[in-house]
Amino acid sequence: MISYQASLLRKLLKIKHLASLLVLISVNTFSQFDPATVLWYNVPAETWEEALPVGNGRLGAMYYGDVYSDKLQFNEDTYWTGGPYSTVVKGGYEKLPEIQQLLFEGRVVEAHQLFGRYLLGNPVEQQKYQSMGNVVLEFENKSEVSDYRRELDLNTGITRITYKQDGVQYSREVFASCPGQAVIMKISSDKAGSISFSCQLQGVRNQTHSNYATDYFMMDLWGDDGLKLQGKSADYMGVEGKLRYEARLKAINEGGEVNTSVKSMHVKNADEVILILVAATNFNSYKDVTGDCTARVRDYLARIEGKDYERMKKEHIADHQSLFNRVSLKLPTGKNSYEATNERMELIQDEPDPALAALCYQFGRYIMIGSSRPGTQPANLQGIWNTYQNPSWDSKYTTNINTEMNYWIVDAGNLSECASPLFDLIREVSDQGSEVAKEHYGIDKGWVFHQNTDLWRVAAPMDGSNWGAFTTGGAWLCTHIWEHYLSTGDEEFLKQNYDLLKGSAEFFLEYLVKHPKTEYLVTNPSTSPENYYVSPGNYRFFDEMNGNYYKGSQLCFGSTIDTQILMDLFDYVSKASEVLGIDDEFRSRVINTRKRLNPMQAGKDGSLQEWSEDWDEMDKHHRHFSHLYGLYPGNVISPVKTPELVEPVINVLEKRGDGATGWSRAWKMCTWARLYDGNRANKIFKGYLKEQCYPSLFGICGTALQVDATFGVSAAVTEMLIQSNEGYLNLLPAISDTWKSEGSFSGVVTRGAFELDYSWTGGKVQTIKLLSKAGNECKIKCEKKPAITTQKRRVKVTAIGNGIYAFPTISGRVYYITMN
Repeated sequence: MISYQASLLRKLLKIKHLASLLVLISVNTFSQFDPATVLWYNVPAETWEEALPVGNGRLGAMYYGDVYSDKLQFNEDTYWTGGPYSTVVKGGYEKLPEIQQLLFEGRVVEAHQLFGRYLLGNPVEQQKYQSMGNVVLEFENKSEVSDYRRELDLNTGITRITYKQDGVQYSREVFASCPGQAVIMKISSDKAGSISFSCQLQGVRNQTHSNYATDYFMMDLWGDDGLKLQGKSADYMGVEGKLRYEARLKAINEGGEVNTSVKSMHVKNADEVILILVAATNFNSYKDVTGDCTARVRDYLARIEGKDYERMKKEHIADHQSLFNRVSLKLPTGKNSYEATNERMELIQDEPDPALAALCYQFGRYIMIGSSRPGTQPANLQGIWNTYQNPSWDSKYTTNINTEMNYWIVDAGNLSECASPLFDLIREVSDQGSEVAKEHYGIDKGWVFHQNTDLWRVAAPMDGSNWGAFTTGGAWLCTHIWEHYLSTGDEEFLKQNYDLLKGSAEFFLEYLVKHPKTEYLVTNPSTSPENYYVSPGNYRFFDEMNGNYYKGSQLCFGSTIDTQILMDLFDYVSKASEVLGIDDEFRSRVINTRKRLNPMQAGKDGSLQEWSEDWDEMDKHHRHFSHLYGLYPGNVISPVKTPELVEPVINVLEKRGDGATGWSRAWKMCTWARLYDGNRANKIFKGYLKEQCYPSLFGICGTALQVDATFGVSAAVTEMLIQSNEGYLNLLPAISDTWKSEGSFSGVVTRGAFELDYSWTGGKVQTIKLLSKAGNECKIKCEKKPAITTQKRRVKVTAIGNGIYAFPTISGRVYYITMN
C-alpha cells in the first residue's frame, strides 16, 4: 500500500540508516506514480463533490468508487431545461435617457426600478443545466475489503479503484472516450467467476418541482444485456422543454451470464465485465432542436462495435495524451507528496509540498480537456459535471468573471483548440446581442451581452437590475479573441472573428456618454460586479422585479471595470484592424475614443477607485474586486506600465483580504503574481486548499462546486512561473521561495506564439528551448545578454534597455537560449 510505504519512509528518515533508505527508495512509490499527475485516496467518495471526473467534452461522469454500492453520475452537455427562446424586450431604449439622467443626478434607486421594469429581459431568469442520469451498481459480495485505493491518473484520463476481498484482487476503471463518444467501465478480478452485481440506468427528475414539473424519464430494458433511458427536459420560466434524450448502457461479459429484468441488469459469476454508456439529445443548435437522439445513440454504438476493451482504452489514451502531454510541470516534492491527495491538502498547511501546486495546475488542464472540445458546448460553471436539477446559479455561463476565468489557462496550457467552444458561444450570443443593442439601447450597430447566458444564447440583462446591468460581459469575452491570436499567431482566426471584436466596439462607441462634470466618456448604466456602494441616493429598498429587499443598488455610471475592459477592447480591435490591414477610419475613431475614457485614480483612502465617483463600498471584504481587471487578466495596469497605480492596487488587495470564495482566491493569486509576489500567491493557494477546495481538487464557490477556481489556480501557477503580458518573456517572475530549489516547465505557450521548455535550480533558469510558432520577434528579460542559437548558428541579440533583449525568429524554428 502507498500509505504504508510512505509511513515507513518517514520512519526511516528519522533513523540515520542511509543504506536502508536507498533500498526502500528503489522499490517505493517514487517509481510508481507521479505526484504531479495522480490524485489518490484510500476511501470512496462520500458525496458527489468528492467523486472523480471523466469527460470527453460532450459526455461527463463522476465516479464514486464505492466497493458495495457504486455509482456513475453522468451528464450530456446539451441537456438543459427549456428550448429556443428570446429575452429581448422591444422598445426598452425609450426609457434609457431617463435612467441615465437619474443616475447622473444620484437618484440611484429610482434608476434601478426603472431599469428593472423596462430594460431587463423577459423572462428575467434563464434556463438550467441538468443531470441526465446515474449508473447504479449493487455488488453481491458484502464481505470486508483491504488495500483499497481510488485514483485519477491525469496522464491517461482514467479513474480506477483497486481492492482485495476474500483473497481476490479486484479492479474497476472508468474513462470517457472522445474517439468512442462513450463512457466505458471495466470491472475485473484475478479469479474467474468472482464478479456478480445488479445494475440500473436511472433517470433524474426535478424533485423540488415534483408535483408539477414537466420533465420525465422512462427506464426500459434493451435486450438481454442492456438498459435504455429516455426522457424530456423540463419547462422553465414559461419556456417549453423541447429537448429529448436517450442513453443506453450495454454490458459485455467474459464468463458468467448477463440478463435483464424489472428495469435492471444482472451479472452473475463473470470473469470480467465491460459497461458501455452512450447518450445524446435532439439538440442541433441554439435555434434548432430537430435532431434524432435515438439515431445519434445508435451511431455512437456503431463507432465502437467490434472493438475490444484494450483497443478502446488505447484509442482513448492516445487521444487524451495528444493534448495532455503537451505540457509538463515539475515542482519540488516534499516529504508528504506521496500521501493521499486529501491528506496532502491538510499537510501542506505546515510542510511545503510544491508538487501539489503542479498537480492542481495539471488538474485544471485535465478538466479543460474533459469539458471543452471542438464542437462541444463551452465549460459552464460546473464544467460539464452537475448532479443537481436546480444547481447553484443554474450552472450557466456567468460572464462577470466566471466563464472568462474558465478559459484563462487554455492558450498558455497549450490547449488552444479547446477554446473553440468559447468562440462559438461569443458568435452565437452576438445574435440576440444585436437585437438587445437595438431594442434595449437604441443602437443599430454592433452587439451587447451582459452577465449571463445559457444553452439558448439569450443576451438581455437578467436576474435583476443589480446584476443584469453589467453591459461589458460581451466585451470581456471578446478580449479572449485577441489573446488567442497573440498566443497562436493565427491570422486566419483573427480574420474570421474580427467582426465580433468590431461589433462589440461599435456598440460602445455609441453607448458611451459624457460625464456631466468631467467631459470624460463613461458607460451609463453600469455596475461593478457584484458590489454595492455608499452614496446619498443609494439606500435599502424593496425591488419589485425580484420581490426582495436589497441594501442598495449596484447601478452606477462609469465603473472602473467597464473603463478597463473598454480600454483593452479598443486597444485590441485597433491592433487587429492594423494586423489585417483594414478599417483605417474605424481604427482612428476607436483610438481617439479610448483616449477620452474616464481615467483611473486613487480615492481618498489611497485605494484604486472602483467607481467613477470616490464612493465607499458597503462590503469592504467583497469577493469581487472588479476594478483590478486591468491588472489581471487585463492589460491596463502593471508595475511596468503604470507604477503609480501599484500602491493603490495593493491597498485594494490588502483591504479585501486573502479569503472569500474559491474563484476569488484564484483571482487574488493571479493578481499577486502580476505584482511579482509569489510568496503571497502561495499563501493564498494554501488557504484555498484548506477552505475552498474539495478533496477532488474541484474549487468551491461558498458551498457549491465550480470549475472556475480550478482553472484560475492553473492560470495563477502559470503567472508565477512565466509572464508575457508586458511584451517580453519574464521567467520565474513570481516564483514562491518554496518552489525555487529545482523545477521544470515544458510546453508552456506565451504571447508572441512561443512555446517554451525550461528548468531552474536555485531560482535561476540556465537554458531555454523555444519554438517560434509564428516567426515573431522575441523579447526576453535577462540579467545579462543571453547566447542564442538555432540550427547550430548564433542569432543576433539586441539590447533594448531595462534588461530586455530582442532577437528575430523564423516560424517553425527551435531556438536555444543560454542565460549567462
